[in-house]
Amino acid sequence: MSNEKNNSHGYMTVGEVAKKMGVTVRTLQYYDKEGLVSPSSISEGGRRLYSDKDLILLHQILSLKSLGFSLDDIKNKLPSLDTPQDVAKILSNQAADIKNKIQSLEKTLSSIEQLKSEVLQMQSVDFKKYADIIVNLQMENEYYYLIKKFDDDVLDHVRNQFTKDSGLDFLARFNHLSDELLKLKRANENPKSEKSQKITKEYWNLIMEFTNGDMSLLPKLMEMGKIQNATNEIEEKQVEINDFLESALEFYFSTLQQNPFENVGGN
Repeated sequence: MSNEKNNSHGYMTVGEVAKKMGVTVRTLQYYDKEGLVSPSSISEGGRRLYSDKDLILLHQILSLKSLGFSLDDIKNKLPSLDTPQDVAKILSNQAADIKNKIQSLEKTLSSIEQLKSEVLQMQSVDFKKYADIIVNLQMENEYYYLIKKFDDDVLDHVRNQFTKDSGLDFLARFNHLSDELLKLKRANENPKSEKSQKITKEYWNLIMEFTNGDMSLLPKLMEMGKIQNATNEIEEKQVEINDFLESALEFYFSTLQQNPFENVGGN
């Protein structure tokens, strides 16, 4: 704090700052105690006074706090404000923080709206499925909507088979192969061609990885993958992929001279 001021012109008392900035006197006292922002001066009568520069600093603190930063985080984010460049730097940082927060909130809002849509489509209240949908939305799994079709056995299998990291890795490989199959379909590639069969084999191996040897899951997976009436772009893409896969897998199994659905009651 600077030396005692004979003239308090341009300075504000704690009460005046609290009223102007919409905070309590106790909050200002706490920020002072924590070393975040302290009155720069003192009046002849011993009153603690804030300068305009102090108010700018306080504004930064309140803004960062509204973005969810802890006071410890804020301490590390407050540089000196001695030059225009210093002020511009912290304003740029603050703008970047706000943009990141907006993106995070938009993502959260989208997840909430998607979850609401799935909840309304389900025939009963199932909090375990709700939780699974939330996790998959956070993982940005575009096939999250399939979860409402999963029965308890399939859901338990997924929970036991995958961690978040291994699940993300599996999804990345699944999405890549799905995109490759879609390209083949749209390029009118013959499902029996060497190129098509290579991708089909990789896709089938991925399905086997998912089941982890539990062949009873195959009919369920195939049934869940069927789409009668596509309602969005993702489902429209899946219809194209399914159309290509049907012929590609049929030929793939014929070359292996085996039908993996023979002994599981599926077709």
